[in-house]
Amino acid sequence: MTSPRILVVGGAGYIGSHMVKLLLAHGCQVMTLDNFSTGYRDAIVGGEFVRADLADRTALDALFASRAFDAVMHFASFIQVGESVNAPAKYYANNVTNTLNLLDAMVAHGVKRFIFSSSAAVYGNPILVPIAEDHPKAPINPYGRTKWMVEQILEDYDRAYGLKSISLRYFNAAGADPAGELGERHEPETHLIPLVLRAASGRAPDIKVFGRDYNTPDGTCIRDYVHVADLCEAHRLALTRLMQDGGSAVYNLGNGNGFSVAEVIAAAERVTDCVIRITHEPRRAGDPPRLVADASLARKGLSWQPRFDCLETIIAHAWAWESKSTTIPLAEGAV
Repeated sequence: MTSPRILVVGGAGYIGSHMVKLLLAHGCQVMTLDNFSTGYRDAIVGGEFVRADLADRTALDALFASRAFDAVMHFASFIQVGESVNAPAKYYANNVTNTLNLLDAMVAHGVKRFIFSSSAAVYGNPILVPIAEDHPKAPINPYGRTKWMVEQILEDYDRAYGLKSISLRYFNAAGADPAGELGERHEPETHLIPLVLRAASGRAPDIKVFGRDYNTPDGTCIRDYVHVADLCEAHRLALTRLMQDGGSAVYNLGNGNGFSVAEVIAAAERVTDCVIRITHEPRRAGDPPRLVADASLARKGLSWQPRFDCLETIIAHAWAWESKSTTIPLAEGAV
């Protein structure tokens, strides 16, 4: 049997680049499509590459006409919640309209398998924790709404065109390639763990903690952190399901363990052996006290078992990547 031919859209970004590496390690034929709006050319570790934009339907048609893909994995979304509030048009254009361009090109060229990077942001402020897939969907920002819109579009495309899809709702992606080859490179960075580690390394002056009076054991927000390598393994298992003619599905991806902001900082101090300066700020609007996944459906339906569910291991892999990064100071970030 020939190895699967996979198009990884956004394969030069954080999760996409780790995905390309994993697929290649499993013998897949991989092509990365990226426009480098947020990705990096040197993050693509192998396979074929095409520079293109999902807004360019002509380029997409030419690509699908020239290659026969077994499946498409889509990582090319804008992800900053705050920016989505201030620039919703940017998010609806890229995350929804451009995804429609991709889906329509797939349908036109007979590509019937699609894996979508969704988000726990589709749930909004949770009513029940841990959060299962059947929790009500009530996104509270444009970013979350774009993810929920695409999930609903995928249901319609399955019914109308037979496009089978698996949507994977990430909680908090974290960590870095255990071999140290790849890591998180967002600019601006908005994720907690890399911001904490920038404060530890001296690339940032401090870590800002927004709120310390939440109804949690230490007063800071609790989140579910899942290692990027485990996320990618879930995608690979989802691909296997689709290649075996499994139906469309939706899964949460999280460890099911919640760690507070204070616990993450304390763990980072242990891993790095550094004292991390903290600046306390008022709460941010829209930050729920606790977001933790019920990922039992993925464990059952995909036979997914996270390998790196220890917080200190996640931070240690991210610290190895941070330690390789430039020593040029960065502007202050926010958690």
